[in-house]
Amino acid sequence: MKFNLKLKRRKLLCRAFAAGALLAATAGSALASTVINGTVEAAGKYLITGAPVTTTTAAVLKISFENLTPGTNVELCAGTGADFIAGSCPLRLSDSGGPGFTFLTIVDTTALSGKVIYAVRVVGTAAATFRLTIE
Repeated sequence: MKFNLKLKRRKLLCRAFAAGALLAATAGSALASTVINGTVEAAGKYLITGAPVTTTTAAVLKISFENLTPGTNVELCAGTGADFIAGSCPLRLSDSGGPGFTFLTIVDTTALSGKVIYAVRVVGTAAATFRLTIE
């Protein structure tokens, strides 16, 4: 009888440990990404970063980009503040194919250093809503 009680406690402790490890692993993954939902209005552009990217260490950045508005296409761009004002896209990070398409971009952070990130509507005139996920 005493042996069964110890065995049950041991199983319970193992399950609790496994559940805690699973919770910790998923919490780390959830905290590792940033989701930005934005809308490119009449001006045709949307500034995503408020200041130029500053990085001194080479690292991989995973970016998922999705346009949520039918009849529009949106580009995810990186460039100077002047490029943003002009609505040009010297470094295209991603291009949307319309609702239902999510595109993955894998980029070295040093390629973004000194640039602002922004979205530009390239097709359509309607306000275009997009979702950007950065890991």
